[in-house]
Amino acid sequence: MINLKAWGRALQQMQKLSPDEWQALDPISKWLIACRAPVLFMTFTAAALGGLLAWRDAVFHWGPWLATAAGLMLAHATNNLLNDYTDSRRGIDKNNYYRNQYAVQVLEDGLMTLRQFWLYTGITGGSAVLLGAWLVSQQGGLTLELMLAGMFFALFYTWPLKYFGLGEPAVLLVWGPLMVGGSYYVLAGSWSWELTWVSIVFALGPTTVLFGKHTDKLAADADKGVNTLPVIIGESASRITVLAMICAQYLLCGYLVLSTDFGWPLLLVFANLGHLPRLIRTFLKPKPDFAPPYYPAGVWPLWFSAHSFNHTRRFTTLFLIGVIADTLLQSI
Repeated sequence: MINLKAWGRALQQMQKLSPDEWQALDPISKWLIACRAPVLFMTFTAAALGGLLAWRDAVFHWGPWLATAAGLMLAHATNNLLNDYTDSRRGIDKNNYYRNQYAVQVLEDGLMTLRQFWLYTGITGGSAVLLGAWLVSQQGGLTLELMLAGMFFALFYTWPLKYFGLGEPAVLLVWGPLMVGGSYYVLAGSWSWELTWVSIVFALGPTTVLFGKHTDKLAADADKGVNTLPVIIGESASRITVLAMICAQYLLCGYLVLSTDFGWPLLLVFANLGHLPRLIRTFLKPKPDFAPPYYPAGVWPLWFSAHSFNHTRRFTTLFLIGVIADTLLQSI
């Protein structure tokens, strides 16, 4: 039976469920939970930004954009499912590993059989491929190459990229030039350096969230032989790297206003500066051993990633409002 409230919960936050609670869910709710739906908003936002930039240049078309947005979200969902399968098969998620402490891992928790898992994954990945194939047939140009690049990262992010310090650079590339730039290219058939810089401003957000997550679980990853970039460079350097990326977002917005066709509305992101002192203080200190009394229930052991996520949500909202406002002003 369809349960819209369960869909809403699955879209809003990661969940821990008992087998009985899982069995009571409808198939859509199970799919949303299994593919970690709360993080898919970052992919939708990337496609939305690419579409907005196309609208700004009067080359927006609903059909290709909807197919692109849906295809990207399904590809991201497929990657999340494959991530769970790979980490389960390689023994990473066994014995209450980091992920199992705050969210469902459908294979490790015994909530899905392999047959059920591959049915969900096949439908999700197959739908993404079909949408991509349709876009290739309609748009041409570099659309096929962009699709193949997306498939490469979806299939190989978890292994070997994440295991050799390449996962974080991959996320910067995927959520920036590939997703934002690719969404624009499919609609416009062209590319520009201005587009590249805008896409990087956006992509730095998801990258800080991932970097924060990998910093949170640095010790657990090191014990399992997962050599993420934070494992390689150490916790202190990782915390400073996240702060540097956050600062780069603001500096790049200033650059776009001073050196490109974007105007002052992009400076709306600086309204978020009031939150930075607390964020900086958080990242200048190691992660606490236990959740502070005020910390929201269900979030721990996420710490740096949670703070990065909150900043990214606020910054991205202001950034998109700035791009929309600037686009409207230029159309007057």
